Amino acid sequence: MVLDTGSELSWLHCKKAPNLNSVFNPLASKSYSPIPCSSPVCRTRTRDFSIPVSCDPKKLCHATLSYADASSIEGNLASETFGLGLSTQPGTIFGCMDSGFSSNSEEDAKTTGLMGMNRGSLSFVTQMGFPKFSYCISGRDSSGILLFGEAKFAWLRPLNYTPLVQISTPLPYFDRVAYSVQLEGIRVSGKVLPLPKSVFLPDHTGAGQTMVDSGTQFTFLLGPVYTALKNEFIQQTKPVLRVLNDPNFVFQGAMDLCYQVPMNRPSLPQLPTVTLMFQGAEMSVSGERLLYRVPGMVRGSDSVYCFTFGNSDLLGIEAFVIGHHHQQNVWMEFDLEKSRVGVAEVRCDLASQRLGLGV
Repeated sequence: MVLDTGSELSWLHCKKAPNLNSVFNPLASKSYSPIPCSSPVCRTRTRDFSIPVSCDPKKLCHATLSYADASSIEGNLASETFGLGLSTQPGTIFGCMDSGFSSNSEEDAKTTGLMGMNRGSLSFVTQMGFPKFSYCISGRDSSGILLFGEAKFAWLRPLNYTPLVQISTPLPYFDRVAYSVQLEGIRVSGKVLPLPKSVFLPDHTGAGQTMVDSGTQFTFLLGPVYTALKNEFIQQTKPVLRVLNDPNFVFQGAMDLCYQVPMNRPSLPQLPTVTLMFQGAEMSVSGERLLYRVPGMVRGSDSVYCFTFGNSDLLGIEAFVIGHHHQQNVWMEFDLEKSRVGVAEVRCDLASQRLGLGV
């Protein structure tokens, strides 16, 4: 399952399709139970869904979920017994999905569904009742950690914490169940971008919050902040990188700073570190995590690499989003009891080996 701190409902593919390697078969389960429209779960606990639930012809609770990358999925709400380690939770609500549109069907084929991990009442972590969870995403494909409960390891350095931003009155553009933190500034090498603090604060409609979202790949910044970062990064990399001058090319619809790098070059040049400054904590992005090679794109004898920060405005998102690419090799702790997020730099592939060895 894809681990997604940016959404609520967990779901599994329940209908066989040529592009899916594994699906969940509800007919093979004695504990599976579909949820009718008349159920209080359908009527009240789905209030944080971005698209309201509906009633299908069989009078079952029908949900349509959409994501920032323009993919969507739909199907029925149901309850089932979920087990994790030694704990099982009967009556866990999830989506049994039968149709959808994906922006990346190749990645979809590798998974059976999604684990919704935000603070909503139907998220996996809320339903399982865990007070905190952590994860560590390695720069390599399959090694990493998801841990429910307390992280007490001698090799893990102390975490720096930033508080979750809470609002008392609902605002139209503020996602109240997201892991929302306060971004206060951005540094490129030692230089802090000359921006007023106010550009990082949500406005009176709630637009402009900063969300930690493991379900989004890259990091997206609102227009004025993105432009300031882009210009400073271009300035500092001028001596070592050649900008791709093609106004028609925008990677993934929101990333318009790309470079041409000779294919015979063994590694990327030394790049300036970009540091996201939060209240009480920082996250630094350095080296190859700053640039992403566009698969299959070649200009002459050059590969094309794009800057891994994008423009939220081009995506139509009214928020700052910290994606999983920039969470690589960072221990990420989500403390629901104390309403805070903790971070510490760590080699996640080594951490994964240590846990596997029980040290």
